[in-house]
Amino acid sequence: MPARARARTYDPVKTRAAVAAQFEHIREAVRGLDRERLGWPTRLGGWTVRELVAHLAMAVEAVGRHLEQPAPPAREVTVTGWVAATAARAGDIDEDTRALAASAEPVELLDRAAERFAELVPAAPGERLLAARVGAMRLDDFLVTRCVELVVHTDDLAAALGTPLPYDRQALAAATRLLADALAAKAPGGSVEVRVPPYAVVQCVEGPRHTRGTPPNVVETTPLTWIRLATGRADWREAVESAEVTAGGERADLAPHLPLLG
Repeated sequence: MPARARARTYDPVKTRAAVAAQFEHIREAVRGLDRERLGWPTRLGGWTVRELVAHLAMAVEAVGRHLEQPAPPAREVTVTGWVAATAARAGDIDEDTRALAASAEPVELLDRAAERFAELVPAAPGERLLAARVGAMRLDDFLVTRCVELVVHTDDLAAALGTPLPYDRQALAAATRLLADALAAKAPGGSVEVRVPPYAVVQCVEGPRHTRGTPPNVVETTPLTWIRLATGRADWREAVESAEVTAGGERADLAPHLPLLG
């Protein structure tokens, strides 16, 4: 039996800085939006830009809110497990997002979340357990999931506004790596090598495992394309046909395993 891959580690200092940096990119983009653009539709069901911004605020505000609550007795969810667990909470997330969007103006929501993050997170130990929506998680792990939330929804915001938005390099790296690891956890094996340069390489899918040289089944794409595929924002076959993804080998079809996160 092949040895289990060692769980990936994330630099907690870089992760905390990445969350703050990506959130600041979002705040800067939202400051200039008028009421008309806040009412524009997004690709997220019935959410407008206003609801999307509220969800972004909620993603960061959750860190401070959990830190103000008593710590759970034991860890229940790993950082990779969060990806699979989140899909089941979509209904609750939608309801909470709409309520938050109706409670205050978008800039106010973002400013309030940023202030609580800056006040509570720097002094909090990384091992501190949080009563997250999907189960008890370490703070450092939860902050990696915030990178995913912020990067994915920055892309949603850019698509809704029709304008590119900046990505913090470390936040993009963390999001890419976590979603790649989630694929390896969902489809364990060593027959396919998935490459998302410059941030991630994982092996997945049952079948013959290569040990040296070029693997027989290789998938390669860019970080944003990978994130869109992993979250259902892009279609696998369309991405292959448009050359956004290169996939070589009889097992290099990831369509049955995507999306990972809705």
